[in-house]
Amino acid sequence: MTAGADRCNGDSHYTPRNILITGAAGFIASHVANRLVRSYPGYKIVVLDKLDYCSNLKNLYQSKESANFKFVKGDIASADLVNYLLITEGIDTIMHFAAQTHVDNSFGNSLEFTKNNIYGTHVLLEACKVAGTIRRFIHVSTDEVYGETEADAIVGNHEASQLLPTNPYSATKAGAEMLVMAYGRSYGLPFITTRGNNVYGPNQFPEKLIPKFILLAMQGRPLPIHGDGSNVRSYLYAEDVAEAFEVVLHKGEVGHVYNIGTKKERRVLDVAKDICKLFKLDPEVCIQFVDNRPFNDQRYFLDDKKLKDLGWRERTTWDEGLLKTMQWYTSHPNWWGDVSGALVPHPRMLTMTGEKLSHEDEESTGPVVGNIGMIVPQKVSPLKPAMKLLIYGRTGWIGGLLGKICEREGIPYEYGSGRLENRLQLEADILTVKPTHIFNAAGVTGRPNVDWCESHKVETIRANVVGTLTLADVCKQHGLLLMNFATGCIFEYDDSHPINSGIGFLEDDKPNFTGSFYSKTKAMVEELLKCYDNVCTLRVRMPISSDLSNPRNFITKITRYEKVVDIPNSMTVLDELLPLSIEMARRNCTGIWNFTNPGTVSHNEILEMYREYIDQGFKWSNFTLEEQAKVIVAPRSNNELDTKKMEKEFPQLMHIKDSLVKLVFVPNSSSNGDKK
Repeated sequence: MTAGADRCNGDSHYTPRNILITGAAGFIASHVANRLVRSYPGYKIVVLDKLDYCSNLKNLYQSKESANFKFVKGDIASADLVNYLLITEGIDTIMHFAAQTHVDNSFGNSLEFTKNNIYGTHVLLEACKVAGTIRRFIHVSTDEVYGETEADAIVGNHEASQLLPTNPYSATKAGAEMLVMAYGRSYGLPFITTRGNNVYGPNQFPEKLIPKFILLAMQGRPLPIHGDGSNVRSYLYAEDVAEAFEVVLHKGEVGHVYNIGTKKERRVLDVAKDICKLFKLDPEVCIQFVDNRPFNDQRYFLDDKKLKDLGWRERTTWDEGLLKTMQWYTSHPNWWGDVSGALVPHPRMLTMTGEKLSHEDEESTGPVVGNIGMIVPQKVSPLKPAMKLLIYGRTGWIGGLLGKICEREGIPYEYGSGRLENRLQLEADILTVKPTHIFNAAGVTGRPNVDWCESHKVETIRANVVGTLTLADVCKQHGLLLMNFATGCIFEYDDSHPINSGIGFLEDDKPNFTGSFYSKTKAMVEELLKCYDNVCTLRVRMPISSDLSNPRNFITKITRYEKVVDIPNSMTVLDELLPLSIEMARRNCTGIWNFTNPGTVSHNEILEMYREYIDQGFKWSNFTLEEQAKVIVAPRSNNELDTKKMEKEFPQLMHIKDSLVKLVFVPNSSSNGDKK
């Protein structure tokens, strides 16, 4: 027996030789792997991880130089890989941590949880059956399989309690448990199952409550609490949990279940207040109550006597553990790279690539090979969510441009084939494409202009209101962010926002322009979309691009009119702003945004630029709004939108006149761009 085994309070009943730990670049498993590598040099520790978004090879950095450690990048759902590892590495023990674990994600991506948590476990079990060499299979489950504990219960769920999962995540974990038990009874697999309380500590991906609140507090941002914060949870420090697995590995009895828990419970609201206290923040100001998730169990409470009988004890107090965790995150603020998508109140499933296992300041680009053949991927820094876009509006101007941007930037995308008002078709598109984000550039603007909508009101409502709301609702159910291209033509200059005053309409101002039916429908749907926290509304105005042959281009339109009005307006240069819409999706931006360039430009100013750069002989004439009203069916919107919100997010955003010159007129200049 190694010296490390003596730390388990007595003689161990089982001594492994070659251990496979699945999901070992994740949070809990990395603490277990590092502990075993450090404490038991006589054990060979082989770790397998596909490096999903919540895994990070830096979590295993302290083990990378150890002679008894090997990392393999791969998926437990790959039967060939798992069979190969069991045979070539002589695996006799498996500690199975790999799983999708974030409950919020399971409501919108439940099939992914079934694939990872049930199918992946089944593949692993089949490999064990074929290999015939496994002496211990430790299956890691969760306290959530018991379902909700009664609020007045004074005795926790014991290991023989009925399993009553209440969400897709816990249902898949319960299903995986049943498979493990079946393989134990049918094929004699020597399994042990653990069910644990919530775990916190260093290295945890910040979609989980405590690291998320710490990072938000570090940034001075609100701490979002689902519901009223009365939900009760029990929290264990990561190193204490790693020690619990050490005890179960050596002393656990085959065929048994062990709860890893604590009777020290805390309300979510109290957790938030404790974190505010650490950062000296006012909880009355910093805590923000948001919509609850579809089902949020009020309480999980475990009976942990069975594990304590093996000699395990919780060592770290709540105050001590929380302080250690806070100190770690403040010392490693960039450990996970860009995690903005995880810090929103209701995060959606991300797909990130784990980093190369190396010093943070190393510049090496080759793979790192440990003492016994560690194989790891190239470094990706900073971490960025991988994207796949589903775009609606294939035949439209903006939709077509989005596809070209994706092709240029190497972003996978597909166009939706379903009609927006047909829910079943939208569901089919999502299941087929499996997007990370959805862009809606579809809708009715009218051909040749918005006057068409005045005589086609039902068609306009169907596309602009019913279709958009249906798409938003389907996206909500699937946990997907919807980037919705809207319009800023829902305002007109008034006494509070005079022409040339520089006072623009803000994102939360109430629309005041109802002159056209088109604008009425867009204002109506924008107001309703405020109910959906998964929607980012982008108010486009008088869109312009460098393609001066496109009839939808505002510049092309006014150069073809016999007469034009001369009024300053906010406008959108698509060449500059459309790529930013994809970056906003990557950042999981939501809410309403005035999606225009800063400042205003008048019709005459644009036509003067056109004459200077494109056609020196170009001439035009003006007429008044009253004269214009005689030749159009519906009035037109004229306004300035405030862009401070966009400028704060993208400080490099150019003033409308600068953007027009640099991105539109100079590239099209008759002198091949000689003008500056």
